[in-house]
Amino acid sequence: QVQLVESGGGLVQPGGSLRLSCAASGAIYNNYRMSWYRQVPGKERELVATISSGGGVTNYADSVKGRFTISRDNVKKMVFLQMNNLKSEDTGVYYCNVRSDFRPQTQNYWGQGTQVTVSS
Repeated sequence: QVQLVESGGGLVQPGGSLRLSCAASGAIYNNYRMSWYRQVPGKERELVATISSGGGVTNYADSVKGRFTISRDNVKKMVFLQMNNLKSEDTGVYYCNVRSDFRPQTQNYWGQGTQVTVSS
C-alpha cells in the first residue's frame, strides 16, 4: 500500500510564496519519478513540475519556470514544491504524484491534493 499526503497549501496574496510538501509511505524505493500536478475544476490536470528519481533532472511547466522549484529527499521519501511570486493563475488543487520509471502503468500513485488559492 502506497500513500501520498500533501501539505502546505493555503490562501496567499499575489506575489507571495508557499512551500508544498508530499510525504510518501509504503513501497516507494528507488527509480520513482516524483511530480506535482495541479487542477482547476472543469479542466484537465496539468503537470507543474517533475523531478527524476535521482534528483538530477527537473522539468517545469512554462508558466512556472523561474518561480517554482521542485526537490526531493529520497531518504525521507518526500517531494517539495517551493512556489514563489505566486499569481492568481496558480490557484488550484495541487497533487503529488509518484511514478515508477519501469512500471508507470501500474505503479503510479496520487495524493488527495492540497488547495492553493492566490487572491487578494
